[in-house]
Formats: sequence, C-alpha cells, structure tokens
Amino acid sequence: MTGKLYGVGLGPGDPELVTVKAARLISEADVVAFHSARHGRSVAKTIAAPYFRDGQIVEQLVYPVTTEDTDDYQGEIDAFYEEAAAKLAAHLDAGRDVVVLAAGDPFFYGSYMHMHKRLKDRYEWEVVPGVTSVSGASAVLGTPLVERDEVLTILPGTLPPAELASRLADTDCAAILKLGRTFGNVRDALEASGRLDGAWYVERATTGRQRMAPLADVDPETVPYFSIAVLPSRSRPAKPKGEVVVVGLGPGSRNWLTPEARQELEAADELVGYSTYLNRVPARPGQQRHSSHNQVESERAAFALDLARKGARVAVVSSGDPGVFAMATAVLEVAAESPDVPVRVIPGVTAANAVAAKAGAPLGHDYAVISLSDRLKPWDVIAERLEATAKADLVIAIYNPASKARTHQVADMRDLLLRHRAPETPIVVGRDVGGPEEEIRVLTLGTLDPATIDMRCLLIIGSSQTIVTPQGVVFTPRRYPTS
Repeated sequence: MTGKLYGVGLGPGDPELVTVKAARLISEADVVAFHSARHGRSVAKTIAAPYFRDGQIVEQLVYPVTTEDTDDYQGEIDAFYEEAAAKLAAHLDAGRDVVVLAAGDPFFYGSYMHMHKRLKDRYEWEVVPGVTSVSGASAVLGTPLVERDEVLTILPGTLPPAELASRLADTDCAAILKLGRTFGNVRDALEASGRLDGAWYVERATTGRQRMAPLADVDPETVPYFSIAVLPSRSRPAKPKGEVVVVGLGPGSRNWLTPEARQELEAADELVGYSTYLNRVPARPGQQRHSSHNQVESERAAFALDLARKGARVAVVSSGDPGVFAMATAVLEVAAESPDVPVRVIPGVTAANAVAAKAGAPLGHDYAVISLSDRLKPWDVIAERLEATAKADLVIAIYNPASKARTHQVADMRDLLLRHRAPETPIVVGRDVGGPEEEIRVLTLGTLDPATIDMRCLLIIGSSQTIVTPQGVVFTPRRYPTS
C-alpha cells in the first residue's frame, strides 16, 4: 500500500496560526518535506518546527538556482521539480505518508503545487489550506481588506509596471506579492495609477520581525521577498473624470477577446452597443447596459459620450476591430464636435484576419479591404475601388457583402472582377466565424453564387498568385513574380 501525500498550509509566520489539522498531520507524518534556497533556511520549516516529533524523516528540497544565476531558469527549475517529486514518490511507494510544508496556503503562489501536479494522479492526496499572507497583512494593519461590493485584486510584483498600473487603477482593493527586487517597479506602478498615497507596506506579517509603513516611505534597498503591498478597503481615490473606451470583441469566439479588451469591459461602469454584440459580454453586478439596434451609430456614440460627461467609465462594444468599418470612427466623429471627453480605442481581431487564419494565409501578400455597403457611400465609389484593386492584382477582403435590403452588390462585384480576374481565381467565404454556425468554403470567382452570401459572411478574393493546395489550404505567397 502506498503512502498519502499532504500539502499543508502553515499560515504567514506565527506558529499559533497553524491550523489544528495541520499541526496534527505534521506530528503524525512519516516524512516531512520542505523547500529551501541553497542557504538552507526555510520559513516553512521554522513555522512548523514546534510540531515535529522525533524519528521523522526530513526531506529538504533545495532549489538549485535563482533567476539571476542562469539563462535557462525555467528549464533548470522544471528539472528540479521532477527530481524533488521523484524523491517524494520513493517515500510514498514505500508506504510512508508525506507532508509537504507550505508557508501561507499551498495553492496560493506556493511551491507545493509543483509537487501536487506531478504526483496527484498516482497517489492519494489531501490539501490543508492555510492563512495567506494577504489575510495576515490585513490583520496586522488592523484595516479591512475589502468590503461590500468592492473588488479585491491579487497581483504578483513580477508583472510589467505598465500592466500593474493599469490593473491597480481599475480595482477597489489590491494586494501585491513577490516584492523584494520588484519593489521599485511596484512603487512606480502605484504612483502611475494614482494609488501610492493609499498603499501600505507589510513585511513578515505576524512574526516577531514584522514591519509596517506607508509604502511611499519605504527604502527599496531594505525590502525582502517576504513582504506585501496592500491597498485596503476605501483606499480608492475620488472617481476620475469619465471616459469612453471603444472595445473590439473580435469576430465571435471568446478565445479571440484580448486580455486588454476583457479588462476594459470588466472595469466599465456602463456598456453601450448593438444588442447582438452586448449579449456577447458577460453581465457584471453593478454594471449598466444600454443596447440599441444596428443603424444608430451616431446616436449611440452621443449617448456614450453624455454618460462619460456625468463621470461614468463607458465601454462602447464593437464586433471585430472597432477601427475597421465599426464603432471607433462613429465615436470619434461625434467626440470631435466637442472634445471634452477622452476616447480610447482597444483593438480586436478583425473578421478578415479570422477568416484568413481559418483558411490558411490568403492575406500573405498585399491586400485591400473594401465594404460593399452603399448605405454611407455611393455604389459608384465602391465599383471604382473594386476595379482599381482588381487591376492592381491585390487580394481583396470584402466586408458587409449583402443584407436583406442590399441584394445586387455581390453579383455586381463578381461581374466587375471577372473583367480582370480569371474565373478560377480562389475565393474564401467565411460565415459566422468564431460563432456556433461557423462555415469556411473555398470556391472560385466564376462559381460564386450571390444567393449564398449574407451579412454574416466575409469574402476573401484571391490574386493571380493565390494558391489552393490539394488539402484545401489557401495562401498567397509573399514573393511576387518579376515581369
């Protein structure tokens, strides 16, 4: 019979904050394992020492490197985790119960998780949670960490300063871990986000060596790894002047929503957009949603700007990329008439790129992007542009090819292009790409049936160089033949 693996959380430092269950398991274990740096000292071992008993096997798992010692830190550390897991597996195979000690909580930035991933499918296991350093820091500060509907964000100090600043500006309360050498960047991010005055520094919380101070007063040279920055409840500054952020949702799939776009949607007070696109954004408590139909772009933009003038942070949602036949221009046009509200544009995956990726790489060389909608520009202009791009032998991405009210454009486009392109010219038709009815068809210009095209389609018309492989993959070579 094999032994059982335990990941045991010990809390932030005070041995009396070890749970009753953790203390019992430590004292009963056949093997007690802990991680340490090469100097051999271990915070986890120090916390757990009162609960050891004579005769136990002690496994010290010594990290071989730090990030400063090697150019292949991840490779070497992964090899170390494999070796450490093998040592523990040998004890478990021998029928010994193994407790792996973890300062704080085992699954909260803890080393135990790397052993768990490697051993959980082979042995019986149990994880005992512990008091985290975040809870410990809040307790010694004597300040509520988060209240009512406030949002708490946990951040590693290893994030780039610009990302830290963005996330800090968008949350109510925060805790930043992994300080030490990252402290300077963390302080810069707090200052850039306007949150420095409300930030506190806590070092070695709940131990006899704990230290607390306003973070702005801390000397970076004195900061150890076991420290934390805290933005407690009600530390958020006065609400800034409102703004409008135009957010690209991508063509359909949530997988194509960028992290930046997701962050802006979550941070917004108000969401404004065409109902079909708004329905793709998960509801968040406290966030107001304002939907409208698809042909009131200017009215929608004006409404969003009015909300921002009242102090709201407004996200105007747009499918694909908001700057490609979408809402960014509509908002900026209206905003230009009275530029008192800041407007930012967050890019998204546009439909042409999504369809191209599904088909292969038809946009691999020069290409043009044209909308067939003549609602805002005359058909004569569209026809001139189609003819010019056809003569130039450009690949053409066609947006807005047809609708219930626009039925002749696809046929007219096909006939015009056939004056300059061979009937065998490849065409990619992407419909509902990223959605539940996704369809990719590869056909030729001569066989294009306008009756099969609707508003949910995007077409890519190949050039004379576009290739379709026997497997149906479409690509346009990067090299163009010399004359």
